[in-house]
Amino acid sequence: MRENLDQWDFVWLAYGVAGLALALLVVWAWRAMKAAEARRDATKRR
Repeated sequence: MRENLDQWDFVWLAYGVAGLALALLVVWAWRAMKAAEARRDATKRR
């Protein structure tokens, strides 16, 4: 283990966490949009 901690380790970790959170948010929003479109189309067909 290093005794000398570098702040860039924390910066890269923060970018990684933020990138993962952004990817999950995009997937969640896309799925919600597709479900809403499907509900709209089902309502139109009635």
